[in-house]
Amino acid sequence: MTQPITQRLTPATALLLTIPPLLWAGNAVVGRLMSGQVPPMTLNFLRWAIALVLLLPLGGWVLRQGSGLGAHWRRFAVLGLLGVGAYNALQYLALKTSTPLNVTLVAASSPVFMLAIGRIFFGQLVAARAWLGAALSIAGVLLVLSRGELAALLNVRLVAGDMYVLVATAAWAVYSWMLGATREPAAIRAQWAALLMAQLVPGLLWAGVFAGGEWAWAAASGTPAHIYWSLPVLAALAYVAVCPAIIAYRCWGLGVQRAGAAMAGFFSNLTPLFAALLSAAFLGELPHWYHALAFVLIAGGIALSVQKRTA
Repeated sequence: MTQPITQRLTPATALLLTIPPLLWAGNAVVGRLMSGQVPPMTLNFLRWAIALVLLLPLGGWVLRQGSGLGAHWRRFAVLGLLGVGAYNALQYLALKTSTPLNVTLVAASSPVFMLAIGRIFFGQLVAARAWLGAALSIAGVLLVLSRGELAALLNVRLVAGDMYVLVATAAWAVYSWMLGATREPAAIRAQWAALLMAQLVPGLLWAGVFAGGEWAWAAASGTPAHIYWSLPVLAALAYVAVCPAIIAYRCWGLGVQRAGAAMAGFFSNLTPLFAALLSAAFLGELPHWYHALAFVLIAGGIALSVQKRTA
């Protein structure tokens, strides 16, 4: 029997779910700064390779025989593809043609995907007011996609980066619902580093395949890919490997377990606010009027979607 989506939120859980949007906003800004310095798929691969090395002392035991990872390899292969291999790679790719603010605002459609995917694939009932809130969020996303111009919507003129983010957001929604479903061994679930490591190993393989394809495609097109090493590039790699990767994924995973994927999806809408502040501070990309209106619509959708916990 399916149950309606409810929220189970405490101040500590709210803090856990606020940290990832802040760090992911920084990730979008750094990804924009690295555009032209490191190929996007390669940037994603390098960040997770560094994260793997950092996590080995804490969760490396999950790679040993008998840990239970082998018995659930299909589940972790899918989680690794969606969370590690695809999500941030698509975001970095999007940042080649879009701004951090636009990327994070389009990604603010996350609650829509969370509700829809939860209903269709995970049997979660959704109240009518939640769907109305989702509609407001969609309106906000369409406003960003159109750059505030109705003619752009009517002519269906979309920036490639915006479409990459929509695909990434759908992948993240599936990832979050799967993450909330407890199916792995208790020993892996009990230790956050082991749980992330179990996803990271297959995810890094996916990321490596995508990065290899990126370099092969660049070579075939006559414009070989390059990494322009410098201290800022090394600092950026350190940030994306530690903050939006290890710390954010740890907080997000724990928050999803406590509050559920649907509620967690609402918190992802804080990312555009943080991105606007960081973009103005570091990139000089000031928000436009349609960014503000889009955020109001999306925030209104969140408020309308919130349900009181039922007994």
